[in-house]
Amino acid sequence: MDSQWRQLAQWIGQSNRIVFFGGAGVSTESGIPDFRGAKGFFHQDREIPIERVLSIDFFETHPQAYWEWFAQENAREGVAPNAAHKFLAELEKRGSLSAVVTQNIDGLHQSAGSERIFELHGNWSRLLCTGCGRRFSIADFDEARTGAAPRCPSCACVVRPDIVFYGEMLGSGVLEGAVRAIADADMLIVAGTSLVVYPAAGLVDYYDGDRLVLMNATPTPYDSRANLVIRDPVGKVFAELARAV
Repeated sequence: MDSQWRQLAQWIGQSNRIVFFGGAGVSTESGIPDFRGAKGFFHQDREIPIERVLSIDFFETHPQAYWEWFAQENAREGVAPNAAHKFLAELEKRGSLSAVVTQNIDGLHQSAGSERIFELHGNWSRLLCTGCGRRFSIADFDEARTGAAPRCPSCACVVRPDIVFYGEMLGSGVLEGAVRAIADADMLIVAGTSLVVYPAAGLVDYYDGDRLVLMNATPTPYDSRANLVIRDPVGKVFAELARAV
């Protein structure tokens, strides 16, 4: 095992209030593109840029464009929790992981079995009526998976995903919970995020321990503050650690 991986395994074994803070790079090994990577959403050739499709102003004007994108993304085959999601769920079950803080909206941490999750940007499988506020699950609308914008059966208004669109504020309750968890952590593992999008990136500032681990394919603004930096894919690392920790 790589010496950096051994150090990570040792710290995990010695910690009991671990917090994992993950971004889009955590789900790339599940078949979901990240945003800023070489094959990420920002580099895809598309008629409508992804940052427009996922902006609140555009959704309110053209909700159909979002739901067409959603149907396309949900058509990906083989998307499932990878070794990282599964390893974190096991650590939580053992009692050594106190929380997962995620920027992802894909729900893969829940699918793997994690329970204490702070979803900074929401979850695209939870839906909300833009008129009466009634809540739904994506399973309630077959049309959403075909690209048709679902409408509320109570008031006929368009239904939106329970996510934080570009141009919206993060939920204060989720953000406060993430801050408390990170401030109380005895180890913070940050993975699959470039740490350039605020306010999410600023959450690292609330950790004042000496086991800050950054796992990202490219450098981040916080690398100089980390106690350990690993460039390998998080799923690959955690698959090995699952056999060792």
